[in-house]
Amino acid sequence: MKAVWYDRTGPARAVLQYGDLPTPVAGQGQALIAIKASGVNPSDVGMRGGGAGPMAYPRITPNSDGAGIVEAVGPGVSPRWVGKRVWFYNGQRNGRAFGSAAEYIELDVDLLSELPDEVSFAQGATLGIPCMTAHRSLFVAGPVQGRTVLVTGGAGAVGHYAVQLAKWAGASVIATVSSAEKAERARAGGADHVIDYRTEDVAARARELTGGEGVHHVVDVDFGGNLAASLACVRVNGSIAYYATRGEAAPQVPAAALMRLNLAVHGVLLPTSPHEARRRAQADITRWIGTGERILSVAGRFPLKDCAAAHELVEAGGKVGTCVVEP
Repeated sequence: MKAVWYDRTGPARAVLQYGDLPTPVAGQGQALIAIKASGVNPSDVGMRGGGAGPMAYPRITPNSDGAGIVEAVGPGVSPRWVGKRVWFYNGQRNGRAFGSAAEYIELDVDLLSELPDEVSFAQGATLGIPCMTAHRSLFVAGPVQGRTVLVTGGAGAVGHYAVQLAKWAGASVIATVSSAEKAERARAGGADHVIDYRTEDVAARARELTGGEGVHHVVDVDFGGNLAASLACVRVNGSIAYYATRGEAAPQVPAAALMRLNLAVHGVLLPTSPHEARRRAQADITRWIGTGERILSVAGRFPLKDCAAAHELVEAGGKVGTCVVEP
């Protein structure tokens, strides 16, 4: 099969190689998927660039997410999977060196979900880690129906899914953004209120929108950078779930303030999230995308041999949605 790989970390065009690798075979409990689209996430780019530390394997095929068609199944797997359109996540991760930047991938069927016919493969490849992370961050503290949720970075890849899923689940949604264009994107996703954090006082505005009570739950793109504002936004007995902390990697946490709020703080990392939570996320996301009321944004489409260009676009920042590589 044709595939992309790297055997050292560094700039995309310097280390990514394109050529032939052996086509994998589905093993026990696995399916062989003919990949139609591979999603590129910041974590894939960071690992290839060396930001995650030394390589865990001598050779890595990048990218964790994707969508395609099940071509064969291994022992212990129902033949009903053969021919199914699917989306998947965690293709390349701890314990697996070979991701979705290839024509084929073999994966545990536990990581597969059916892709509705009305959702394209490119759109399906935007799900995976971003949407699964959004789901876990949204529901980790419990149901959100009838509650007010603040989503920071509501136009980003994870944040925009969090906005959409929160609205689908019956929450009132406040989103923070950094521009008028991003405000429109958040509103299109279902945000009831949008706050431009560059020009407005986020905490004051959130308190105003909630009658002074504050929000029930925060889905946060930057725990360290947003901590002061988040604590000023959330109500007593509320919760914060964060999936990144780029603004301040080691923030000083005011323990007394958290205690006074009786606040629950959850760090979210998808690969180590509980299995039952990930299975629920897969089921909910598949049901949600089947409703037709969803925005699955493809930021760019690249042929497999030009995987480096997709990685560069992710690194450049400012994209809207997920970059997709297509074998």
